[in-house]
Amino acid sequence: MLRPKKSLGQNFLIDKNIINKIINLKNIKNRNILEIGPGCGSLTERILEKKPKSLTLIEKDYKLYEVLKKKYQNNNKVRLFNLDILKIDLEKIINVKSIIFGNLPYNISSQILVKLIKFKNWPPKFTDLVLMFQKEVAEKIAGTTFGRLSIITNYRLKLLNKFNVSPNCFYPKPKITSSVLHLSPIRKEIYKINNLDNLEMITNIFFSNKRKMIKKNFRKILGKKSIKNLNLNLRPADLKSEVYYKITELYEEK
Repeated sequence: MLRPKKSLGQNFLIDKNIINKIINLKNIKNRNILEIGPGCGSLTERILEKKPKSLTLIEKDYKLYEVLKKKYQNNNKVRLFNLDILKIDLEKIINVKSIIFGNLPYNISSQILVKLIKFKNWPPKFTDLVLMFQKEVAEKIAGTTFGRLSIITNYRLKLLNKFNVSPNCFYPKPKITSSVLHLSPIRKEIYKINNLDNLEMITNIFFSNKRKMIKKNFRKILGKKSIKNLNLNLRPADLKSEVYYKITELYEEK
């Protein structure tokens, strides 16, 4: 077995029961599939057994890429890219109505999620995301721990399912528990935010002072504008996600 690289945050999923549980979250027969960071290909093998229409693999590690390339060189369903997921234009690579799977590197998992949320064309070409995160990060995404990541996620994605994964299911064994999240795109956006960078910026301003009341930062962003029935003596975590979307809308009107 190839040695996982700590610098790339590699922890290979080896538990067959968990692999089956992930695969069975969605019917993938005759579907376009994209897998982020296939590693040694344990999940990849099960995906192919389910007879997808196509399978796109994106692997940054060149040694793993070479192994996968040799393994699937005669399989015309498989496309393989030796690229950094954070640097490529995924919207050009992804096929229509794709399901995206990924045992994501812990150190860049939230960046990958935000990249998917910020697709320029929405609704996106993917119909489902089945992604593995560090449990703490998954709780932030799912809104168990309310904050910037859940606000940004809730704008465009809804949570369908989640379950935890023990450290014993990986090689090497990480020190923390992981969580799988099954997310799907919200097809029609209720709020009209033109640039999600603005939502990121606004949530960053508020949550950088999360123990303080929102009054000062609200005035800093919107000046004399107001939102009906919004108590400016609340703290950032006391507001609902929708309030941040409305603030961003008003900011963009300026």
